[in-house]
Amino acid sequence: MSEAIEREVMEYDLVIVGAGPAGLACAIRLKQLKPDLNICVLEKGSAVGAHSLSGAVLEPAALEKLLPNWSTEYTGMKVPAVEDDVRLMTKTGSFKLPNWAVNLTPMNNHGNFIVSLGQLTPWLAQQAEKLGVDIFPGYSAAEALFDEQGAVKGVRIGDMGVERNGEPGPNFTPGIEIHAGTTIIAEGSRGSIAKQLIKKFNLREHCDPPTFGLGFKELWQLPPGRVKPGRIEHAFGWPLDVNTYGGSFLYHLDNDRVYVGYVVGLNYEDPRLKPFEAFQQFKNHPRIKPLLEGGEILSAGARTIAAGGYQSLPKLDMPGALIIGDAGGTLNVFKIKGIHQAIRSGALAAEHLAAEGKSAGFDARWRASEGHKELHSVRNFKPAFKKGLYFAMINAGIEAVLKGKTPWTMRNTADWSALEKLADYQSPDRQWIDRSLPPRDRLASVFFAGNVHDEAQPIHLKVADTNICATRCVVEYGNPCENFCPAGVYEMVPDGDKGKRLQINAANCVHCKACDIKDPYEIITWTTPEGGSGPNYQNL
Repeated sequence: MSEAIEREVMEYDLVIVGAGPAGLACAIRLKQLKPDLNICVLEKGSAVGAHSLSGAVLEPAALEKLLPNWSTEYTGMKVPAVEDDVRLMTKTGSFKLPNWAVNLTPMNNHGNFIVSLGQLTPWLAQQAEKLGVDIFPGYSAAEALFDEQGAVKGVRIGDMGVERNGEPGPNFTPGIEIHAGTTIIAEGSRGSIAKQLIKKFNLREHCDPPTFGLGFKELWQLPPGRVKPGRIEHAFGWPLDVNTYGGSFLYHLDNDRVYVGYVVGLNYEDPRLKPFEAFQQFKNHPRIKPLLEGGEILSAGARTIAAGGYQSLPKLDMPGALIIGDAGGTLNVFKIKGIHQAIRSGALAAEHLAAEGKSAGFDARWRASEGHKELHSVRNFKPAFKKGLYFAMINAGIEAVLKGKTPWTMRNTADWSALEKLADYQSPDRQWIDRSLPPRDRLASVFFAGNVHDEAQPIHLKVADTNICATRCVVEYGNPCENFCPAGVYEMVPDGDKGKRLQINAANCVHCKACDIKDPYEIITWTTPEGGSGPNYQNL
């Protein structure tokens, strides 16, 4: 349909896809260096910050370099970190790591701030707009555009008002084309255009496959007196088994509020594992439940985390475009922090473009930067968990002391390839306990994400062959999409004499993209829905 439509064209010097910390930092720095540049930023969320989800503890140096007065001018939440607590959890108790040991690791949060990324990104957008950047929320970039030489020349915005059957409806509006000298991809984890461009330009030719974690987060309002503002808690171990990577975070905020969350590595083996249930189990642990009981959830969300780091970083430049932030995989998984790295990469991209006027050479500039050196220093932290929790703990200690100077580099493998077949895997007894804290289930959790999708629009989750779901997958893996999706999007429902068929509840989707990553047949593709659709995270 899109090929036959005459489309309006807008011309910019640069178009940035994604109004997260990387994209906005890039826009701000470019305007600081080259005020006359014509720049636009596209954001698929209904507002800047609507899709922004992070832990989020901010290491402030990169932001201070970009905007030196941020700490006095930014009026959003910024709770100074005052105390770290790292524990190994068992079913009924926990073991606290000594403070001196934590202080030796990247998990030391001295000097950092607990922030809301959903508040920080709108403020960054305001700074960019003051400098003359055009920001368009509610407009999702659907595909990259190419010139006659094959270089990227911009993006096409998704059509609006398309009916379920793919035909134009009464309110149809064709998506415009935005042409630019340079296109900057800052979509965040598992960006759909980044995925297309990485494949087209073979940008992973010399690196490992990407690997991800699936993160859950809730904001709770608690009874007075329980919260210790600035306290940062991390834990690992139960409710996951020793062969599955994951862990929790609990950040004490102001006004009797806490962030509580959980991350499960998507390289897990067990086809029966339900990451959402692991998070809820954690909340009902005897150490955590007394803190939350009697409180209420204010908002909740889920997203994937680009955890491949140094080994999985693709080439970041190509003709006409470059990739920054989590779209490339700059997050430091040992620190459990990506905001400062996203800002670093965005600002560095701006400095490169201001100096060189083209995308070529940015990859080399990033790999010579402090941000890339940081990734190298923690490169073995995540892959060590493939050998089990206790090996990984020993390795983490070695890595922390030697700061990445070990003479080896462990490799990453694709997350989908780790999933074992039902017949070949004996799921461990997870010793999960009865739980009473909300939410009741995944659908109840979706309510707290403020999700909005027009039910009449086409399904944006494309399954290449649904027959596989009803035949091979149900036998070989037990339809794991019903387990790993945090929003109940995928559901096998009765189909008369045929058994079951796949039903896609696309309106539930919170845009985490776990399905695009963990599906063992690689037949699910996440595409952008109509602009403005999806979650509306409040203060996450």
